[in-house]
Amino acid sequence: MTKYHYCLLLMGSLLLGSCQSVEQLSIDYMLPAEVSFPATLKRVAVVNNMPNVPDNKLIISEEEQKKSENEVARLTNYYNGDAAITTESLAEALANENYFEEVVICDSALRSKDINPRESTLSRDEVLELTQNLDVDFLIALENIQMRSNRKISYMPDWGVKVYPTVRIYLPNRKGPMVTVNSNDSIFWEEAGNGEASVRSRLISEEDMVKQASEFAGTVPVRHLLPYWKTSNRYLFSGGSVNMRDAAVYAKEENWSKAVELWKQTYETKKGKQKMYAAYNTALGYEMQDSIDTALEWALKAQTLAREKSKTDKKETGEIHDGTISYYIFISMYVDELEKRKEGMARLNMQMNRFDDDF
Repeated sequence: MTKYHYCLLLMGSLLLGSCQSVEQLSIDYMLPAEVSFPATLKRVAVVNNMPNVPDNKLIISEEEQKKSENEVARLTNYYNGDAAITTESLAEALANENYFEEVVICDSALRSKDINPRESTLSRDEVLELTQNLDVDFLIALENIQMRSNRKISYMPDWGVKVYPTVRIYLPNRKGPMVTVNSNDSIFWEEAGNGEASVRSRLISEEDMVKQASEFAGTVPVRHLLPYWKTSNRYLFSGGSVNMRDAAVYAKEENWSKAVELWKQTYETKKGKQKMYAAYNTALGYEMQDSIDTALEWALKAQTLAREKSKTDKKETGEIHDGTISYYIFISMYVDELEKRKEGMARLNMQMNRFDDDF
């Protein structure tokens, strides 16, 4: 079960166990990449460092077999991707982010004379020659692209492919790659029909599958290499008092400073759950204003109040109510997200420093 679905279940339990109104909203924020490039690295060349694989022939095939009562058949195959397509897609995806001043593509296979795939990396001389010839500061080399396809015919037919691109980053005059990025992701195709033969005829062909999956694979490493945007769901407690309802109106109007003012008033004047709701909402209000440190401070206050509420329940009734546990888990999950955002802020600011001169 994904974290998102788990959060929905928690919110459902909170709503069922309380008259408190909860509203869902979303937030877009930027996360740092795994790799940090010095601002002096402004021009990059994306190169194809894979040997030619004739016709992208099938590597391994598992026999098709019936898997369950709801599943007519399943076929798992393994392929080498189309390196030229993936290299071009990777270069285009990097260029579209406008993070580097220039993105150059060297789409000719550097290992075209290799007969079999190999693990060796670019030598220092090769890196120096390529960076000089292409007039770039460093290289990003595609060095592996494998695919695992899973074709399943059932009452809900689909064909999914998991791609495994590997890229390495090379700097001139440096022995060996600076970093290796191994990533993976999945792409799916779905078709419907009245019978097995009809579904088979509608499913994407192997040739088109390899082409589309290879293109998709080029986009996968980008979020490991460059800062990227993420959309997350957030939840707002909006009932229980006039201040909370009025603050929710300000929140809908994105007047977060006014909303935070009312939530703080509620926090100072109320007790129990209302105080906890106000602390949580205040944390959300500060996050919406990109004040992550302050948001975390208020989220920790809400977490402490939820913990104290569970202790009070246990003292009064001899047991902890499910609703109280749900509040504590829900707020703790939010604390975890804010802590991760805070941990990444310094790295994100460093990665975005290259744009300081633009403002």
